[in-house]
Amino acid sequence: MTRAVVPASRVIPGFGMTLGVTVTYVGLVVLLPLVAVAVHAWQLSVADFWRVVTAPRVMAAYRLSFGAALFSASVSVAFGLLVAWVLVRYEFFGRQLLDALVDLPFALPTAVAGISLAAIYAPNGWIGAILQPLGWRVAFTPVGIVVALVFIGFPFVVRTTQPVLAALAKELEEAATTLGASRWQIFQRIIFPCLIPALLTGFSLAFARAVGEYGSVIFIAGNLPFVSEIVPLVIVTKLEQFDQAGATAVAVTMLMMAFLILLGIHGIQWHLRRTLQMK
Repeated sequence: MTRAVVPASRVIPGFGMTLGVTVTYVGLVVLLPLVAVAVHAWQLSVADFWRVVTAPRVMAAYRLSFGAALFSASVSVAFGLLVAWVLVRYEFFGRQLLDALVDLPFALPTAVAGISLAAIYAPNGWIGAILQPLGWRVAFTPVGIVVALVFIGFPFVVRTTQPVLAALAKELEEAATTLGASRWQIFQRIIFPCLIPALLTGFSLAFARAVGEYGSVIFIAGNLPFVSEIVPLVIVTKLEQFDQAGATAVAVTMLMMAFLILLGIHGIQWHLRRTLQMK
């Protein structure tokens, strides 16, 4: 006796209505503002648009914003994985407090975070005073931007990796141990492949947050053109100069670049998940 196959679209009751509400919500909240930005940008001619988005000052800001975002997201992956590992695999006094502190950058206003980091890493700050005699400067340099972006980005990696790490079956590790595998081999061949999709998700979230971050960066960056000026500051500067078309042109270009990078990351993530399912 054969079983009837239920169409996928009818598994969830009210699929049509829920899909309509979802598309409407995403359209109003996400797509409509983006379309409005694009419309303002196209007030410029193609030549003027290209001149604005390829200006030397804007190009320097692009390189700094995207370079710092990619580097800080990579650092967040390394330290986020370490923090998630400690929280999941070890029991120690203060573990719940440490777990709660991970979420602090989510709740802390970005301006407060920027002021705090600038005060700590300034030449007369707690850490800056130690680094200054060594010739190392953090505050008011691109290094300070990376520090601020790591601060706001690493919780994304922790929260995406932590549940996956907690759900891993320890029986696989025990079986590998009985077969003579070392700890590094167990991590490399059993644990890490399962964590790659979650790490990529955390990386993409940290990158997306970092590339558009403003409040926590401007206080520690120094905001010098061609040195430590980020794209959001360029946009704000153009708006203050009543150059709305130029600001939206830079914003649209930044949006397209960020979207393409995130699309590539999600493509890699989809390919890895498919590969793991096939195995």
